[in-house]
Amino acid sequence: METKRVAAIDCGTNSVRLLIADISGDDLTDVERRMEIVRLGQDVDRTGRLAPEALERTFSAMRGYAKLIREHSPDGPVPIRVVATSATRDAANRADFVSGVRDIFGVEPEVVTGDEEARLSFTGATRGLAGAAAETPFLVVDIGGGSTEFVVGSRSVEGALSVDIGCVRLTERHLRDDPPATGDVEAAVADIEAAMDRVEESVPVRTARTLVGLAGSVTTVAGIALGLPAYDPARIHHSRIPAERVHEVSARLLEMTHDERAAIPVMHPGRVDVIGAGALILDRIVRRYGFSEVVVSEHDILDGIAWSLA
Repeated sequence: METKRVAAIDCGTNSVRLLIADISGDDLTDVERRMEIVRLGQDVDRTGRLAPEALERTFSAMRGYAKLIREHSPDGPVPIRVVATSATRDAANRADFVSGVRDIFGVEPEVVTGDEEARLSFTGATRGLAGAAAETPFLVVDIGGGSTEFVVGSRSVEGALSVDIGCVRLTERHLRDDPPATGDVEAAVADIEAAMDRVEESVPVRTARTLVGLAGSVTTVAGIALGLPAYDPARIHHSRIPAERVHEVSARLLEMTHDERAAIPVMHPGRVDVIGAGALILDRIVRRYGFSEVVVSEHDILDGIAWSLA
């Protein structure tokens, strides 16, 4: 069976990630998987624009990724897809982002809709769940920096919605003190609950039997809940975190100072200031829908982008 090498780039509100993979039939094999925190969505919720310094951080990371793609393409150019999500959707000056990406990779970035983002996340997360003894339908939640995608489906998507709650956006709106005041946490919870009200109007979330959590906030909560001495994707992928541990970790993170969070062994430095909001979103989802656990996936929209190139 023919093997196809592809390169996927996911540019979100908080991070930009690269996956170079070989795809053969139903198998996806990592060649290179990288992530850098660039905070592209810095102040977008307040200003409506991408900050020049945030754009330069992002382009710097992307130039490094372009070099890696060239190094891993000995037989000539490989298919590349660059997907941008919440922060870029919301920015008045997104043309600056588009032209910069085109210059670096030679392809037009796709500023995808929330629905397309949700579908890519679902594909990436669920293609590897067949052997994980997970009951369908799935509720896949992808907690990003600017938005969270809710997707319900079994073999295919049955309903999806992207809502503007994410760890960066909620931190900038409400959780500016360290640690945040009780009233500020309550205001963030009100935002989350209002967003979930909108989700329930169009997505059959109550039919789901398995909650699948994606992205850095969820994997970091999982690493803390598992008590890992260092971030270990192999231990985190398809781990099952009981609801009680999600509640405990979320509450603890919201009570800690910046330095205390930074000292957690699995914590990426770029998540220290926003992990409380990300954990709170996961906590409210688990509470509202009554799940007994969350199945954690290291595979997400990035893998979905790669599969779309197969």
